[in-house]
This record gives sequence, C-alpha cells and structure tokens, in this order.
Amino acid sequence: MTTRFDTGMAVRRDVLGAAHVDRAEAGKSAFDEPFQSLITEGAWGTLWADDTISRRDRSLLTLTLLAAMGNFEEIPMHIRATQNTGANPEEVMQAFMHVAVYAGVPKANHAIKLAKETYKELGIDL
Repeated sequence: MTTRFDTGMAVRRDVLGAAHVDRAEAGKSAFDEPFQSLITEGAWGTLWADDTISRRDRSLLTLTLLAAMGNFEEIPMHIRATQNTGANPEEVMQAFMHVAVYAGVPKANHAIKLAKETYKELGIDL
C-alpha cells in the first residue's frame, strides 16, 4: 500500500529532482524530521499529487505566491523545478508581472532578478 508520504516523496523527486531531495534528506535531523514529513505528506503527497491542475500551473502559482509573500529563498529552487513541470521563462515572467500589479513592484523585481540568475546558472539564455 502506498502511503501519502511515499506518494509525496515520489512527486517531490519528480518536481524538484532526485539530487535536491537527496540533499534535503541527508540534511534532515531528528529535530526537523516532523517538519520534513509534514511538507512531504501535505505539500507533495496531497497538494502537488492532485491532478486537478497541472504541475506547470502549480509551478506558476507557487512562484507567484512565493514572490507576492516575499519568500524569495525558495524561488531559485522552484525556477529549477520548472524544467520538470513545463513552465517556460515567458510564462514565469507573466506570473511575476502579476505579482508587480497585485503585490508590488519591488517584490516582482527581486523575484525576476533571482529568476534571471537561476536561468543563467541553468544555461538558459533569456
């Protein structure tokens, strides 16, 4: 029987890549293990595993929300994930333009800066 944790781990690997998940798992301790289980089961095993909307759309929603809330630390990780979810740079830019209008230009500007840096690291010319 597949558990929500198992489903979440599989989806997490599909979206973020095995290397990223392996690094996160290797850095896990007894202290943060309950948190890691929570996000694996909840975010990945429930939300991202649901096929009502595509992973591409989830990527765009996630990037938009991260930028709008000022949670910039995870934007590069989710930009890298777009290579697995199918969201392209033009779509990401449109998402960040929505952030500019609805959440503020400074937040969008910083998110765009992080996206450009990450795309450059990935060898993607913009």
